[in-house]
Amino acid sequence: MDVLREEAAAALPYLRRYARALTGSQSHGDQWVRICVEVLLRQPDLLTSDARTKADVFSVFHKLRQPFGVLEPEHQAEAHDAPARLKTHLTDIPQRQRQVLLLTVLEGFSINEAAHILDVDVAEAEADLGRARDELERVASVRVLVIEDEAVIALDVAKIVRNAGHQVVGIAPTEQAAIDLAKKHRPHLVLADVQLKDGDSGIAAVHEILKAIPVPVIFVTGFPERLLTGHGLEPVFIITKPFNPEVLKTAMAHALNSVVV
Repeated sequence: MDVLREEAAAALPYLRRYARALTGSQSHGDQWVRICVEVLLRQPDLLTSDARTKADVFSVFHKLRQPFGVLEPEHQAEAHDAPARLKTHLTDIPQRQRQVLLLTVLEGFSINEAAHILDVDVAEAEADLGRARDELERVASVRVLVIEDEAVIALDVAKIVRNAGHQVVGIAPTEQAAIDLAKKHRPHLVLADVQLKDGDSGIAAVHEILKAIPVPVIFVTGFPERLLTGHGLEPVFIITKPFNPEVLKTAMAHALNSVVV
């Protein structure tokens, strides 16, 4: 049982990442995860002893009723700009389709595991995934700032952003460059590496940007667990290096559809 608990604990940072992406909120996502942990501590028999411990933890998570209900964005009479149109469009995607999309693309579960987690037939999960992917193909263009000091990675990220139908307003390798580009272009979305050249910090750059612009941010790192410790201010959206284009594309869509809390 001790080994099982250790494996379950190792899955919690990724469950926290998933919960935040699904709800678009650090506080709401973490609240849901805390309730899940409390239930598991009181009822450890809910976890099976097979090899799918991470999937079982996610399954227990989905058996719990969302403690704050389903979050809906405030009603807007008309959506004139691109981010508003995108948010309105993505909100129309049923929640289970978004769940399957995040479980398979962001968290790397197989479609069979996603079906197990959501307690649905594999055929239903496959259909939901297909519909969600179709919806992502019909999004409005937004302005994106890339904060990345590795030139090759930055160009790859920029290419993925453009292929998703969005505009790259700049690539910043340092804190100051990121802040200057953000003030000049007022991006709708920021993609930021955690560590930049010459000891600069992508986190510090984002903190300065957020003082002037209320913009969703996706952090990109090779060590997501270091940003999901449960202490202090943490990012809502995190993707892990290396990543494939579909992961970044999905994360961008959900970040732009996030609930600001």
